[in-house]
Amino acid sequence: MDLLGALRTRRLVAIVRGDDADAALKTVLTLAEEGIALIEVSLSGRDALKVIAGARATLGPEAPLGAGTVLNADDARAAHEAGADFIVTPALSDGITVAGDLGLPVLAGVMTPTDILAALRLGAEALKIFPAAQAGGPGYLRALRGPFPDLPFVPVGGVDASAAREYLAQGAVAVGIGSPLVGDAADGGSQEALRTRAREFLDIAGARQEERR
Repeated sequence: MDLLGALRTRRLVAIVRGDDADAALKTVLTLAEEGIALIEVSLSGRDALKVIAGARATLGPEAPLGAGTVLNADDARAAHEAGADFIVTPALSDGITVAGDLGLPVLAGVMTPTDILAALRLGAEALKIFPAAQAGGPGYLRALRGPFPDLPFVPVGGVDASAAREYLAQGAVAVGIGSPLVGDAADGGSQEALRTRAREFLDIAGARQEERR
């Protein structure tokens, strides 16, 4: 898949992590129904590989579907086998290289300029600033874009609606949203409340307007 193109167009990655695999799968499908095109299922959630496989079977082969919290090569291989077509990592590891060998683009977790250069050498397609809030928030993104003005940064971690607006205004190619979007839906909470939050974040990202065109 063209991960970078999708990030630039959609500007929003939903991060699903839950203790209830059935609810997590419902959450993925609800987000997709609402028009969120880029969805990441964290491998730290319960039965995450089954959630990915179930989502792939339901959504079909064309829907972008990612595996997050990929820590190593074995995680990358398992995610690929389950049906993920892009990989998200919290840090640098051999999982990035193996994902590339499998044809999966990678959104790689970075925090420092040294991390950024290392991720690019490993073949990362985009750069996940993580944890973004603790790294310094939108001001840190602005600082990074001084020496790296053209790189595709995706802040993740503590990104609520207000922060999402500011990151995008500061030049983030997209934002990754976990609990402020998903809430408790992946643990059995309200799917209708999830739909409301999804529409709010789609409006922030401009994705709903893009869809209407």
